[in-house]
Parts: sequence; structure tokens; C-alpha cells
Amino acid sequence: MGAFPNFVVMNALSFTEENYLKSIFFLSRPGTKMVSTNALAERLQTRAATVTDMLRRLSDKDLIEYKPYKGAQLTEAGQQRAVAILRKHRLWETFLVEKLAFGWEEVHEIAEQLEHIQSTALTERLATFLGHPNYDPHGDPIPDAQGVFPKRANLTLDQVKAGQRLVVKGVKDSSTEFLRYIRKAGIGLGDELTVKDIERFDGSLQVMHHGKSLMLSAIAASNIYVKEL
Repeated sequence: MGAFPNFVVMNALSFTEENYLKSIFFLSRPGTKMVSTNALAERLQTRAATVTDMLRRLSDKDLIEYKPYKGAQLTEAGQQRAVAILRKHRLWETFLVEKLAFGWEEVHEIAEQLEHIQSTALTERLATFLGHPNYDPHGDPIPDAQGVFPKRANLTLDQVKAGQRLVVKGVKDSSTEFLRYIRKAGIGLGDELTVKDIERFDGSLQVMHHGKSLMLSAIAASNIYVKEL
């Protein structure tokens, strides 16, 4: 993704409009030009007719390109707005975990509310206060003030071999249930793990963590991003 040299908040949008832009951003994939109305309706848990009305409104504001029966894609302006919202969301999640001691499974819904604050000055002061972090508490990349994302880890714990020393870089599954599971196990971002054994029968792993032995299922391991030390 290219940088946004004028990464500023323009005319205010409603919470709903911003949520649509963010959803189109998340549903967009490399090689996929259009996000379908049905996909948006499913993600936002609303009717296709409601989605169509909103897409026409966003098209009138030049934030998306909309083609009936085909779907929508973000314009450059829409992309800029979506990334700005995502930047705020992930910075607020970082603040809530690091400074207010919220659990990483608790912060998503709160950040969903805070991401709609319009002040660019507040966002940039927040980033400075946090030391311009590259990743949020879940390991998701935080775009900088120009809209550039840092590269994220793509190696998962189920892909490693016995004997490897690793550091936890993030999670693939950010659902409340999985985050609670990981927190109960005591695993956090930046923690070191050593793989002691991998069960051939079901792929479960025995890992050493803070001097203690933990057993993790193959499913859990497949949702933990790691980096080899």
C-alpha cells in the first residue's frame, strides 16, 4: 500500500459510514476488485437493501466506486479514511492494554467506540505517547501517519519444529473466546516459547513458557503467530 502524504481527517462521517468503509477494507483481498453487497450485509448483520442504500451514499461522496449487482471498492479517498479508522482503533487497543491494564480480549468493543473520534491531533499525540507502536496487543500491524503498514509475521506455531525458540508476535484468531483461552494459558505478545515436543498423533505441542510446561492443541497453535529467535 502506498503512503498517504496528506493523511488528515476531512469532512466528518457518521459512525455507520465509517463502519462500512472499514468493512469494505477488510473484505477486500488482493486480486478482488469488488466487495459484494451480500458479503457486506453478512459482515454488518443487516439487509442487502440497507447496504445498497449506504453504498449509493458513499459513492455520492466519492469514497467508493459502486456498481449495482457487482459491488463496491474503495476509492483512494475511501482507502485513506478506512486506514485512518483502523489506525485509531489499533492505537486505542494498545493504550487500553498497556496503560489501563485491560485484557486483550476486552478491548475490541471499547476501541470500536473510540475509533470514531475525529481529532487527528489526538490520534497523533496518542501515537507519540505510546512510542509509535508497530503492532497492537493482538499483533495486528498499526499503519503509520502516512498509511503505511509494517510487515507482520506469518509463521504460526503449528509450523515449527521441536527444539525451536520463538517469540509470540500475534494471533490469527482475535475472537473473545480464543483471546480468553490464550490469556488463561498466560501467553502474551512478546513472550518467549520453546517447543519441547510435538505429538505426532494430533499435532498438539508441549512448550516451555516462563519455566513452565504447557500443552497447546494444534488448533490453538495454528492461531498464534511467532518469530524464530
